[in-house]
Amino acid sequence: MSALTVTKTRLFQGIWEGIVTGSPAGTRPSIAVTHLEQPVPGAELVEAAKAPDWVLRIPVPRQALTDGIHTFLIRDAETGETLGSFAILAGEALADDIRAEVDLLREELDLLKRAFRRHCLESM
Repeated sequence: MSALTVTKTRLFQGIWEGIVTGSPAGTRPSIAVTHLEQPVPGAELVEAAKAPDWVLRIPVPRQALTDGIHTFLIRDAETGETLGSFAILAGEALADDIRAEVDLLREELDLLKRAFRRHCLESM
């Protein structure tokens, strides 16, 4: 098990940023970032102001900005363990997914309302 952890800080202007912690002081962690099982070009790891942390910057490739969901995996290159991931959703697939999720939430809310009303009537 890897001692490294990755924590997202932001996604800004097409660049995903996170903090990599758990690396021994003075040791650069070995991180691999992939999309569709291919290395992501331009991913960089720079030393943070607060040692021994590192800042990971991953530019989102233009080819990932298409309909559907695209998942990026962040791995410890030495052990192969997945440290984190993020997904980019776009296009028509996103609209269908959100509608389905809202419908599911409405059904669950209706179920809870009925159960709560039944509980209130029975407890009187």
